[in-house]
Amino acid sequence: MTRRDAAMFPPDVPFVEWSPEDGDRDEFFMRRALVEAALAAEEGEVPIGAVLVCGNRIVASDHNRRERACDPTAHAEMLVLRSASNFFPSWRIEDSELFATLEPCAMCAGALAQSRVNRVVYGTRDPKGGAVVSLYSLLDDPRLNWRCETVEGILRDECANQLRQFFQARRKRADLS
Repeated sequence: MTRRDAAMFPPDVPFVEWSPEDGDRDEFFMRRALVEAALAAEEGEVPIGAVLVCGNRIVASDHNRRERACDPTAHAEMLVLRSASNFFPSWRIEDSELFATLEPCAMCAGALAQSRVNRVVYGTRDPKGGAVVSLYSLLDDPRLNWRCETVEGILRDECANQLRQFFQARRKRADLS
């Protein structure tokens, strides 16, 4: 951890930190995003989770809360960016990475570019709303003044299955009504 990191993280805030003993770094953080997605499903929300990482530490984690908050912007990625902004001295959340279980939508991808996140890692594509590769390529659009490195497919099957199971259960409940 650099001197800047030590100053950024208050000592009384518990952080989840990756170390080489934890295995693959991207999988470690994606598993944390999957935990958040499971919490969303328990709350009746679409199971999408996200974590924001600085160095090897999670500085923010959350899941979708659109239904509960009655807020169309309460996507996991947006909530994580809002929470993480408490640790950064400006609106720029540089030197950070976002891990999300589903490909970010246009709103979230735009917010990630605007906040200067360096790297975005996601589990599975969103063919109906994805703005990283599926419908748009916002995070590497050369017309923007900031581009994020993107990594797709970390724990793809687990992320896709979590969503699939949620929607199958929802359809089954609807059929029983």
